[in-house]
Amino acid sequence: MTQAAIKIEPEPKAKISLRGVSKAFGSNHVLSNLDLDVPEGKSLVVIGSSGTGKSVMLKCILGLMTPDSGSILIDEEETTKFSIKQRSQLMHKFGMLFQGAALFDSLRIWENVAFGLVQGQGMNKKEARKIAIEKIKAVGLKEDVANLYPAELSGGMQKRVGLARAVATSPEVIFFDEPTTGLDPIMADVINNLIIDSVQGLGATALTITHDMASVRKIADYVAMIWEGKIVWKGPVDTLDHSGNEYVEQFIHGRAEGPITRRIL
Repeated sequence: MTQAAIKIEPEPKAKISLRGVSKAFGSNHVLSNLDLDVPEGKSLVVIGSSGTGKSVMLKCILGLMTPDSGSILIDEEETTKFSIKQRSQLMHKFGMLFQGAALFDSLRIWENVAFGLVQGQGMNKKEARKIAIEKIKAVGLKEDVANLYPAELSGGMQKRVGLARAVATSPEVIFFDEPTTGLDPIMADVINNLIIDSVQGLGATALTITHDMASVRKIADYVAMIWEGKIVWKGPVDTLDHSGNEYVEQFIHGRAEGPITRRIL
């Protein structure tokens, strides 16, 4: 009897690789020898309780903070010692959807979306406006929204504009910081669908930090759990519910009792 060949998927290449990354603020050690790979062309979601280092990790990758020690490779290039010029060039690879959308109040919507094209890439405003309107429509907003200001939009609409801005430059990597925070469940699902469409449409690598488990299950290819500044578990999203990890089990089910609560208390 011949045994059918079993197809084994190769381990995806890492677009971003963190090794031994540590960051402390005085006696508060936020990141402690953290190791993490973000697979190229995939969506990785990092979950964890507040104050466990998710945002600091993201800021270290972006270069907004410098780790005390460790290595951060992007496309196999060490970035922790980059000059200002090198850092500026690296930022062209990135798109970012901030937790509160972080739109510029004094700029019209199309100018917000086109900001990276004009300021980062030096594109003329006429061409940038054309691309901005395409992205505005791609996230389900009408073209006439382009000439409005952020204060004239609802929170959900602002979040869509933030996503349009994040993808306007066709980035290689998109970072999502709590993308569904403050949204009702229906609008959150709309944003999740837009994230999937945007990432898959660009073939981009995505790194998201969130507490929203519905969002995790919807947008993730892989999930990692951070606790006390270290990654305590990582795996494909379809293994999340049977991870065998007590921290993951407590977090995803929202249980008061468990190792996280005991350590906090």
